[in-house]
Amino acid sequence: MDILDTKLMHPRDQIIMVIRRIYKRGLTTTSGGNVSLLDDNGDIWVTPSAVDKGSLRPSDIMCIKKEGTIIGRHKPSSEFPFHKAIYENRPDIRAIIHAHPPALVSFSIVHDIPNTNVIPQAKNICGPIGYATYALPGSEELGDSIANVFKEDFMAVIMENHGTVVGGTDMCDTFQRFETLEFCALTIINSKTVGVTKYLSDNDIDNYEAHIPNPVSEMESVEHPSDEREKRAEIIKIVQRACEQGLMISSYGTVSVRWRKNDFLITPRNISRWDMQLNDIVQVKNGKRESGKIPSRAVWLHHEIYCKNPEINSIITTQSPYLMAFVVSGQKLNVRTIPESWIFLQDFPNAPFGSQFKGEKLILELIEGNNPAIIIENDCVLVTGDKLLNTFDRLEVAEFSAKSITMSNLIGDFIPINDLQVEELRKKFLPES
Repeated sequence: MDILDTKLMHPRDQIIMVIRRIYKRGLTTTSGGNVSLLDDNGDIWVTPSAVDKGSLRPSDIMCIKKEGTIIGRHKPSSEFPFHKAIYENRPDIRAIIHAHPPALVSFSIVHDIPNTNVIPQAKNICGPIGYATYALPGSEELGDSIANVFKEDFMAVIMENHGTVVGGTDMCDTFQRFETLEFCALTIINSKTVGVTKYLSDNDIDNYEAHIPNPVSEMESVEHPSDEREKRAEIIKIVQRACEQGLMISSYGTVSVRWRKNDFLITPRNISRWDMQLNDIVQVKNGKRESGKIPSRAVWLHHEIYCKNPEINSIITTQSPYLMAFVVSGQKLNVRTIPESWIFLQDFPNAPFGSQFKGEKLILELIEGNNPAIIIENDCVLVTGDKLLNTFDRLEVAEFSAKSITMSNLIGDFIPINDLQVEELRKKFLPES
């Protein structure tokens, strides 16, 4: 469902939707973490204490009325006091997620804060990160400690030897910030297994924002024939699959599919990838966009790739956790790990940050050089293919390859397939290359 529909959901359903995403993605445990929402009446809806997060139902969600009456069949979360304290001190915050996601806990237990300047959107979505000193879980002292940090206008706080607390203007905003912050922390950790983490300056990020292209002009009318609708459904299916498998996060990821000639369909800007629906997809025809919709900021790049490469029919630009280790370290991803990886990907060149800006030609030149996938440093990975499922398959293979390399670095030296073996693969599987 789109953002508007999500806001119209009952608070219980919003909390269940988010806690299920968090649990299925391995970002909390059966007993860990809690989620709450402040409604327009001033009542707080919160997850219960000591109830399995993997099987919560709407009827399990507790309501603490504005005057203090507790409604529900369980006890409210033991951490409810700090939720209440945050709401009292920050009227702009209407939803809170507290959990113990592994990467952020890693920062928590070394008493550090992730530098969100590792990728452009992380700084903008997460903002500056606060730090709350240790206090007994469920205690008033912990509530005061966290609330005092939130008073300083932070929207996300690392809890010393505990985890993280994230707030937002609504549940979607809060989840996007939570997911992006954990992803940022995981990206930093993974990058250290393959090289040195490279960060963007504030000026780099400001320049990135300045280069976001203005929306192309709107079509006067739009048609949705059956083949166009079929491609919309195909995009939505892949986006949902990517989110569920951790290959895309709510705040980043673009999928497009060629429709007719150089016309194509593409995911929109500023809509959570988790909640994207058929009607959100943007048709781009004759260089113009569907009326009332804003396409992804990568629309110009996708358009240029389709115009210059008639054999390419689908493109994915995304951030996946292990590929990002190479994206933010600037290290080259050597896909000579196993035969499948080389056959699918062959080479995986790096393009420097800024190559994705409108008017730059390097990425287009690399694609024309028969490279099906490219790393854009401190931004994303770009994957192409003749069919969307094949493009997604390439993304999966690339992510698995990156994961294998980061893991292998902990046990020994990576020994790639040699040139003779590659040539044998080329003759058997790519005879026309």
